[in-house]
Amino acid sequence: MVGRVNETEILNELTPVAEQLLERHLATSKEWFPHEYVPYSRGRDHVPGEVWSEDDADLGGATLSPEVRSALLVNLLTEDNLPYYFRSVERMFGKDGAWGAWVRRWTAEEGRHAMAIYGYLMTTRAIDPVELERSRMAQVSGGYTPDPPLHEGFIYLALQELATRIAHRNTGALLGDPVGYEVMKRVGSDENLHQLFYRDLAAAAIEADPNLMMVAMEKQVRNFAMPGVGIPDFDRHARLIANAGIYDLQIHHEQILAPVVLRQWNAASISGLSGDGAAAQERLMKRMATSERVARRYADKRAATLQNA
Repeated sequence: MVGRVNETEILNELTPVAEQLLERHLATSKEWFPHEYVPYSRGRDHVPGEVWSEDDADLGGATLSPEVRSALLVNLLTEDNLPYYFRSVERMFGKDGAWGAWVRRWTAEEGRHAMAIYGYLMTTRAIDPVELERSRMAQVSGGYTPDPPLHEGFIYLALQELATRIAHRNTGALLGDPVGYEVMKRVGSDENLHQLFYRDLAAAAIEADPNLMMVAMEKQVRNFAMPGVGIPDFDRHARLIANAGIYDLQIHHEQILAPVVLRQWNAASISGLSGDGAAAQERLMKRMATSERVARRYADKRAATLQNA
């Protein structure tokens, strides 16, 4: 049988952990200002009805590939969907005490990400602003985000924040513009601190109720996908992003699943399991082995492509 599912009980038991992690976050995070990262000197007025062209972009001499443009679009739209992520996380954690304080602080920090990336894209004209706004209207009007129950949310948030950090940093590395790189690096640094909070919170939840959390872990690893539902033409963007090596199944395994699920949470060695928890652990280990094989195929394919280039 799975362990308890009383969310109030779980929150109460983990409140001291949430308090400690919030204090750590506040002591570690650094104040920064989006306006100091945006290259306003490259900007000029946008004329109503003006048709955007790739030649309009001012990226410090760099030329963007379609893959990087897709990544910039998806990265920003993910940040723009913050109101609905706030709704989901506050529903999970509540408004009171350290839980509510974390949700509000996290939301305030996430809000800066869209400001910085949007400012960079508009001043440099790196992507089509009309396509961006239409896509934002479509996505935010839909209001969709994953909305898992609390115990699954611990797992999802840890994986999702790390995946977002990696996507931002890899996008910045391929921009070819040092200013854009610093924007994405700064945003990625915030995301890293967020994933540390969720990662360690999930570890505490695993210790408190290993059966319940093992079932949650297996389900979230099995179903995990980067946020994208509601983004117009997301499947095409995702393929381009994967082709560029910004985020693909190899990265997902080697930089997210292996370091977090296998090493940080040590899923294979979690003890005290019975019934559904033990069965979930067995399924998870099989899935991880499959994920490793897929990652190796991706690595071999990429190496062969580079060798033949």
